[in-house]
Amino acid sequence: MWFLRTVFGNEVLPVIPGRGVYLRVPQMQDYPAWRDLREESRSFLTPWEPVWPADDLTRTAFRHRLRRYARDMMSDEAYPLFIFHERDHVLLGGLTLSNVRRGVCQAASLGYWMGEPYAGKGYMRAAVSAVLPVAYEALRLRRIEAACMTNNLASIHLLERLGFVREGYARQYLCINGNWEDHFLFARLATDPLPDLAGPPSGRARQSQPAQ
Repeated sequence: MWFLRTVFGNEVLPVIPGRGVYLRVPQMQDYPAWRDLREESRSFLTPWEPVWPADDLTRTAFRHRLRRYARDMMSDEAYPLFIFHERDHVLLGGLTLSNVRRGVCQAASLGYWMGEPYAGKGYMRAAVSAVLPVAYEALRLRRIEAACMTNNLASIHLLERLGFVREGYARQYLCINGNWEDHFLFARLATDPLPDLAGPPSGRARQSQPAQ
């Protein structure tokens, strides 16, 4: 698949450029920035994510996370990416295409998180817009799905602005912060027009499905 050749090598990983941001596969060198941003944003993120393990922010846990990421990419099951600011290379958040299904389906699920200091500035909108052509053209996906809690108005607004269509309502869909939560289900197709980035930021996007 696309950028998998360099996951275990020393080459520079391919970068997905976006408007004011870029995305790339997480590396061990990202650990301090990831740990600090997640810790700083803990109270902002935990209402929208599964319960964090006690050792979640440790270096060992991050190393295990990277190993899982590599396995998922090599098996074409998921594609995790970190989002960075284009100008100063600061880590902003993360985005994952997970639960990849092939055969007659050709679909994946979109999940994302944004650090609290960078929410509401349009970065997630730019990141998702940048990854959509990669998902459709390089990964040959036809359908990208996303789910968000029914009270997550920021993510609902973000997905709608990105051309996702609300297709359903799933009761007790995911266990979030220790509670089974209902979710709205969204999807967009490869044949749908790509989003126009013109206009103001899309709101304080927090989380759409767990994507740590």
